[in-house]
Amino acid sequence: MSRAVLPLRLRARPRTTEPPRETHPLPWPIRLLAMLLAFVCMVAFAVVLARLTLEPSPASEALTHSNLHPGRSLRAYLDHARAGEALRQIGGNVLLGVPFGVLVPVLAPHARGLLRVLLLTATVMLLVELAQGAVVTGRAFDIDDVLLNTAGALIGHLLLGRRLGRAVHARRRRPRTAASDVSR
Repeated sequence: MSRAVLPLRLRARPRTTEPPRETHPLPWPIRLLAMLLAFVCMVAFAVVLARLTLEPSPASEALTHSNLHPGRSLRAYLDHARAGEALRQIGGNVLLGVPFGVLVPVLAPHARGLLRVLLLTATVMLLVELAQGAVVTGRAFDIDDVLLNTAGALIGHLLLGRRLGRAVHARRRRPRTAASDVSR
């Protein structure tokens, strides 16, 4: 079949060798400032995270119990603790994850996607919990903390992180190729 007989949408366009174009919504000095600010905030967050989770608590050593069953600690907070204490424990763990959801897309352009942010947050928080359970006196591993921290990262990413990541880092646009024309 000759090229003239093929329907317009099936005609192959010449393949381009040009690299993907990048579009930046913000000028480079503002993007640089945003990344620098995000880095400073992430370092400050890491210090706060370490102080909150990795300092020994010998007074509560008898009260600590590791939890490998998702939901067990949450149920204990809701059933046995006062409302204020339950809110502080659950809300505090959720809030602890929010900075990851906001800052990771700004600092790491390849980790801007929701799934990647959640996997990175879960990995970091899992390592923190393992360190708590293995090394820190008066602290224990709790899988519910990892889940709550990851939920916080989800909230942070959906509220602000996705937009900030897109504002700071270029979106890559692929040039049109014959394969993309055929699929239309």
